Amino acid sequence: MEQLLVPMICTVEKIIQETPDVRTYRLKFRDESLAEKFDWFPGQFVEFSLLGSGECTFCIASSATRKGTFDCSIKRAGIVTADIHRDLDEGDVVGIRGPYGNWFPLEDLKGKNLLFVGGGIGLAPLRSLIQYAIDNRNDYADFTILYGARTSADLCYKEEIDEWKNNKSLKVILTIDKPEDTWKENVGVVPKILEEVVNPIVENTKVITCGPPIMIKYTLMSLDKLGFDPKDVVTTLEMKMQCGLGKCGRCNIGSTYVCKDGPVFTYEDLSKLPDEF
Repeated sequence: MEQLLVPMICTVEKIIQETPDVRTYRLKFRDESLAEKFDWFPGQFVEFSLLGSGECTFCIASSATRKGTFDCSIKRAGIVTADIHRDLDEGDVVGIRGPYGNWFPLEDLKGKNLLFVGGGIGLAPLRSLIQYAIDNRNDYADFTILYGARTSADLCYKEEIDEWKNNKSLKVILTIDKPEDTWKENVGVVPKILEEVVNPIVENTKVITCGPPIMIKYTLMSLDKLGFDPKDVVTTLEMKMQCGLGKCGRCNIGSTYVCKDGPVFTYEDLSKLPDEF
């Protein structure tokens, strides 16, 4: 879709409280002609504006294979996101510009084993690709999702995760950092579970990962240890973005701007950048 500078008006169809500080906002265009034209690829983002508060970048957390509405999952982390959580109700309107940015390498993933490694709100951009891959399931081989958070309360998309677990063509592995009385699944940080529990087959496997920067850092180290080629590991750095337009300079790594040159990069791409990540 041609990128518009004037925000397009969307109505908040539904608000889902994912965790104590994360909500998913399901959006629908007021103008049906815009809805028909609006298209995106997994990994892209939008500029989300709340009148009187400001504008922020958020990934599109759902797949265009499920059109009619689209999701943005928003963690309360700053002034604008706090206003969104406090002031935005179902039926209210917001402005949307986009989609912007590059996307996950869909053609390169075909015929491969897919291993998704997510942490916390970092599952949001992965969810778009997971939904896309589920809706095109015959294009892929084995399909594994490893997802973790600090506590069970911090796991997003709990109902959808239950659907994934009931899908016999997927393997879902969950973990939290520390034991809880009612938690019956894995305990340990994501990179540890990746090495000790998943222990993935390297051959013909593509890894797609996103989470807190510290998780991504140690996940990449674990993938090195497991023998993955950096070109077969893909991540998104959308959490580093601020303005999303290449103007504020907050997301640059050397001369590379995450918002303009990404937000999706292979590990091979990142290895060529200055050690600022």
